[in-house]
Amino acid sequence: MNTTDKGSKGYLVSIVMVAVLGGLLFGYDTAVISGADKGLQAFFMDTDGFQYTNMWHGFTTASALIGCIIGSALSGMLATNLGRKRSLFIAGLLFFISALGSMNPEFLFFEHGKPTFSLLLMFNVYRIIGGIGVGLASAICPMYIGEVAPSNIRGMLVSWNQFAIIFGQLVVYFVNFFILGDHIQPLVEEMGRGLAAINPNAQWTVTTGWRYMFGSEAVPAGLFALLICFVPETPRYLVSIGQDQKALTILSRINGSAKAARILTDIKETITVKTERLLTYGWMCIFVGIMLSVFQQAVGINAVLYFAPRIFGDIGMQDPMMITVIMGIINILFTLVAIFTVEKLGRKPLLIWGSIGMAIGAFGVAVTFGQEGLGVLTSVSIMIYSASFMFSWGPITWVLIAEIFPNTIRGGAVAIAVAFQWIFNFIVSSSFVPMFNLHLTEGDDFGHWFTYGLYGIICLIAALFVWKLVPETKGKTLEDMTRLWSNS
Repeated sequence: MNTTDKGSKGYLVSIVMVAVLGGLLFGYDTAVISGADKGLQAFFMDTDGFQYTNMWHGFTTASALIGCIIGSALSGMLATNLGRKRSLFIAGLLFFISALGSMNPEFLFFEHGKPTFSLLLMFNVYRIIGGIGVGLASAICPMYIGEVAPSNIRGMLVSWNQFAIIFGQLVVYFVNFFILGDHIQPLVEEMGRGLAAINPNAQWTVTTGWRYMFGSEAVPAGLFALLICFVPETPRYLVSIGQDQKALTILSRINGSAKAARILTDIKETITVKTERLLTYGWMCIFVGIMLSVFQQAVGINAVLYFAPRIFGDIGMQDPMMITVIMGIINILFTLVAIFTVEKLGRKPLLIWGSIGMAIGAFGVAVTFGQEGLGVLTSVSIMIYSASFMFSWGPITWVLIAEIFPNTIRGGAVAIAVAFQWIFNFIVSSSFVPMFNLHLTEGDDFGHWFTYGLYGIICLIAALFVWKLVPETKGKTLEDMTRLWSNS
């Protein structure tokens, strides 16, 4: 194929696949704790002079979210001042440092294998470092893909980032499973003081197993940091810093020389200065981006994904982990539905229909949860809820956040939107268990139907928000967004 005249699809796919590795690391890092938490908890339970309570363990398992908020907040400044490529390289280094540091938090300063309060703090520092990498990658990976992709397939390519996130979670589940092997989990029962007992036959899991799980992330992290060195900077960023010729070269390799010249002219018309003030295009532009992120989390999806085994166990399923794996496979399949329909159906229809499907699933859980003989209906409702998210709010939110903002404010606007996403991720995740266990009278199911009923109502509000306020971006160039918000 003549890449000068028509562009090279192979070149485009290769650089997008490298960026998508950042999404895989996003999923890997957030899910690695799922297999390591029991061994980690048992390790720190043996700390002299310090009681490792459930509260401390809850903080330790969620500490990466603190880094996610920090990383997403910094992403705009880094992407604007250092560029998209260098920012992703920094994210890769942070993933790598976090993986090795979490595996061996004693490095240089502490005695190996001896749990102390100071070691616990150091471990959490390494997890927060990884979280900063997640925050950067979650904002900049879709931004990078959106800025290099042609407008007619941009939605599909950005959606692959969501697929990589889900796939990364699935990969680490299997990695943790193989690392654990024949070794048993160390925590066997609840004690009166709220801590689990340590099984004396699980010594390897307590001393070594959790370390290998965290350390395994160093392999994809190192690969990502290496490969990102070989991808180009985005044409939009290059134009913003006055490197028009480099931008034209990259655009030509992707789109062909004739089309590249037109795109370059379009970019230059909308990038009059390197950056503009955040509210240059009005508050509605920022509000829509923020609310897309807020609704993606407020619909309650992470309450399902994080606590799926517990939910399936509570409704009497014989093998909750197997049901969770089945749900994970369904999630991947429905993410593929979004990838292959987003350019045909558009962003808004997928979001609206996904919201309605989620509402049906959430109300189904609210009505059937805990009812004798209705466990299968509850499971089906949860899967409808999850699958509906995976073809709509999961990938499409990232697509819209990557493309909805004008060029000159994209870095800062994406950073704010993604920071709100992580803040509401934390709010939903931390509020689910207290809401779910809420009782007005002893033994009633108020918390069950209230929690999922609330999520169902939020889903309907989200559908209304998309219908009334979110512009359709299918087939539009990134430069069209500047004109859209300028005229609104």
